[in-house]
Amino acid sequence: MGPGDMSERPLEEKAIAAVFDELERQAAENPSKLQVRRKGASIEVNGEIDIDALVMVVVGSMAGGP
Repeated sequence: MGPGDMSERPLEEKAIAAVFDELERQAAENPSKLQVRRKGASIEVNGEIDIDALVMVVVGSMAGGP
């Protein structure tokens, strides 16, 4: 484990949580276009994803945003 590993892990966990949350939000908003199902540490996705919104949420989570 290198010196940067300890500080990078929390950012990775925040990004993963942000992806899960945003995909679930998008699916709830338009279930006819997107279905999302968590499978442990994985996620099954079927449909259209608003990639701009997903990237914005991930970047915001890494920058300390909501």
